[in-house]
This record gives sequence, C-alpha cells and structure tokens, in this order.
Amino acid sequence: MDKKEKLKAIEEEILSSDLPLKDTATNLVFGKGSENAQILFIGEAPGEKEDLEGIPFVGRAGQELNNLLESIGLNLDEVYIANILKYRPPKNRDPNPEEIRIHTPFLIKQIKTINPKIIATLGNYATKFVLAGFDEQRMKKVDGISKLHGKEQEVTINDAIVKVIPLYHPAAMLYKPALRKELEADFATMGKIISQNIKKS
Repeated sequence: MDKKEKLKAIEEEILSSDLPLKDTATNLVFGKGSENAQILFIGEAPGEKEDLEGIPFVGRAGQELNNLLESIGLNLDEVYIANILKYRPPKNRDPNPEEIRIHTPFLIKQIKTINPKIIATLGNYATKFVLAGFDEQRMKKVDGISKLHGKEQEVTINDAIVKVIPLYHPAAMLYKPALRKELEADFATMGKIISQNIKKS
C-alpha cells in the first residue's frame, strides 16, 4: 500500500467512525497536498469555509498561507496541510481536551504516513500538541506560540528526528495586523531551514 492508499484508508476510517463534532459539522476536512511532501503544515481546526468545502485552508487564512509560501519559493502543491481536528467545532470555539484526545490519533497516522522532514505548526494548539510528543496530557507543559514562534525545535517520529517550526496561524494576522511582519520573518527563517535540509528536485 503506497502513501496515497494509506491516507485514503485513514480518511475512510474517520468517515466510518463517530468522532466528536461530526454531527454538527458539514464535511470532514481531512487534508490536502502532496502525500510525498517533505514539509507538513498542521493547523488546529477547520473554519467555516473549510467545513463547507471539506478542504483545509481555503478561506482568507489559506490565501495568506499561500502568499507566505510563495515568498519562500513554495506552493500548496508541494506541501501537505492537515488539522488536529477533522471536523469544525461549532462557531469556531476552542476544542476541548476530549475532542483533541479522540481526533489526534488520526493526525498522528497522517504524519507517520507522510513522514515529513519538517513540520510547521500553525498556532498555539498545534504547536503544543506536536512539541508535547503528540500527548495531549503534556500540552500544558509546553510554552505558547508567542514564545516559540520562529524557533526551530525537534521531535522524533518513525525513529527519525523531524524539525519543527512553530508559526503564528495565518488567521492571527487578519485580526492582529501587527503580527504580519513577525510571520513574514518566521517564514523567511523557515525558508532558510528548508534550503539547508531539503533538496528540491
């Protein structure tokens, strides 16, 4: 079974399960991009437009993410994007610990299937989850995004060391325009890390 088939099997497993939030959401938002991507972006949860279309990062935040990717010579087809939650919480509220606990095994399967060299975490929840070693019980011990953004970290996945780059969520700068310069600077830093660790074909 190749990576694409494995991801499809994970998606079908989610569709056949009774995950929290499924009943209040419109669509499953599984992920998008190349299954062979060496760079994986992880967000927190789908928003309203993502819920309607069943695709992550298709709203304004997705447009901003695409612009930021282009600034370092990448596009959405060269990366893979997934969320911690596979269904949108009602009115975009924060996920509760039980929802995170039940949804995250599917994200972990996605990560292990894609096996990226670099993970970029978008926002506080995604950053804490990945740096806590995918253990929601340890998330409280991890510093927040305001302290960690743009600072390279490392985790071990599939017995390999993966570089983690915490980033503000692109939606944050839509509400706090002052964050734009910081996010642009952090993407520039990520571009340097990518060039040092990934050979483009």
